[in-house]
Amino acid sequence: MSEEKSLNFIEEIVESDLNSGKYKTLVTRFPPEPNGYLHIGHAKAICLNFGLTQKYGGYTNLRFDDTNPVTEKTEYVNSQQEDIKWLGFSWKNELYASDYFDQLYAFAVNLIEKNLAYVDESTADEIATLKGTPTEPGQDSPYRNRSIEENLDIFTRMKNGEFADGAYILRAKIDMTSTNMLMRDPIIYRIKHAEHHRTGNKWCIYPMYDFAHGQSDSIENITHSICTLEYVSHRELYDWFIEKLEIFPSKQYEFARLNITSTVMSKRKLLQLVNENLVTGWDDPRMPTISGLRRRGFTPKSIREFCERIGIAKRENLIELSLLEFCIREDLNKTANRVMAVLDPIKLVITNYPTGETENLIGENNPEAEDGGGTRIIPFSNELYIEREDFMEVPAKKWFRLAPGATVRLKFAYIVKCEKFIKDDNGNVTEIHCTYFPESKSGNDTSGINVKGTIHWVSAQHAKTAEIRLYDRLFTSETPDNEEGDFKEYLNAESLTVLPNAYIEPALADANTEERYQFIRKGYFCLDKDSTEDKLVFNRTVTLKDTFKKPN
Repeated sequence: MSEEKSLNFIEEIVESDLNSGKYKTLVTRFPPEPNGYLHIGHAKAICLNFGLTQKYGGYTNLRFDDTNPVTEKTEYVNSQQEDIKWLGFSWKNELYASDYFDQLYAFAVNLIEKNLAYVDESTADEIATLKGTPTEPGQDSPYRNRSIEENLDIFTRMKNGEFADGAYILRAKIDMTSTNMLMRDPIIYRIKHAEHHRTGNKWCIYPMYDFAHGQSDSIENITHSICTLEYVSHRELYDWFIEKLEIFPSKQYEFARLNITSTVMSKRKLLQLVNENLVTGWDDPRMPTISGLRRRGFTPKSIREFCERIGIAKRENLIELSLLEFCIREDLNKTANRVMAVLDPIKLVITNYPTGETENLIGENNPEAEDGGGTRIIPFSNELYIEREDFMEVPAKKWFRLAPGATVRLKFAYIVKCEKFIKDDNGNVTEIHCTYFPESKSGNDTSGINVKGTIHWVSAQHAKTAEIRLYDRLFTSETPDNEEGDFKEYLNAESLTVLPNAYIEPALADANTEERYQFIRKGYFCLDKDSTEDKLVFNRTVTLKDTFKKPN
């Protein structure tokens, strides 16, 4: 009997709230800002929010917190929806903070009428100066005691577009001496004459995130508003707005965000990489975005398994990228068909095999698959391509591959013996000549010859040409965010190696972007979207084993 997995602290809270009758139905939300593509850190939050309602019933809303029209795009909305669906989750309601702009404006008016908000026309520098420091109390704005009537009048005129950007802001009237800097009369509305991706030019004032977020939760009757740890200090403000507005009391809970070695998670920094063409786009396979991981060949199951393994904690920690790679290897080992591809080819000629003759051999697709994996036909001829690294002119000790006079098995085929090799004028080996043993055919070997090495190959006559993209870690530092100087100084110049003329077995001509393949002895690969009928492109998802060496 397997041991039952213990609950994380958020599950304990949810179970307690449901068992006590505090809530009849669990309602969560995933609230991305549509100002970039989702990354692996968001995947953790997605799995948590949607996973809770899958486990305990209830439902999860997808709500876009679209309160900043300058940075938001419909492109980001569409990509985020696609990523969530791809991960295997579905939401009950698709909502937007902009759906509530009228209600949020009414909430702001309500605060003004309660003398809990005021219009300020101080400059940004003046506001910063008066706010104080974490060890020194702030000072009241000279506009803090405007009359309710004057505040209502100016706020209405702000909405009507009478003032330029920055002329006025609306602030909550809380406590300029609070030890929590966020409670020192935070800004809740600002003027922005910018077209919104959904509301167009209807509004020229927009709520700040801290004001829109909690009230949107409340409007939707969210029972458990789950955020990352950087929002701990925001919780007091979250509760204050709900209390003063006397609306549904959504509750905020915080968990540790996901930090992974050898990458950055800041959307601002990821946007820099995209805008400065340091990567090919948001879905560059080196990026930690969900779309980048998908393009690289990661599966939804592997990402969900990764999020399950790292768990939900209250303390920040740094997760090794190798754990994510372990999860994809575990998944693909059971599901990816084994195929043969030669990435750095050298020709092998079998001199005693009939020239021009083709023999169809049987290859096993996946010995690890639960259904046996099936088989495929692989054409064989007297001219093959093998990996250059599988031949050594002067063999090292315990060398079990090809060398002068050495024997080796060709995967799914025959045992061959190296008789000689040919070099070009520069001393490079260009061709290896072997003889084969007809009675050594795989599955029916009566030769009695014992060999210790097996190598892969493709038939030169039947092979297809492909471009292979070998991806590695995007940064040379495990913690680029913590290094001195610009994080971009630590970009790995060898994060992408392109092999333009690899040879693949003909079965791969029918590859599609949904399939994953194990190139025997080389790693796991998938077809890239850049592929055409004339040129197939494969991305390496991950090597067969963890080959990463930590910097000294």
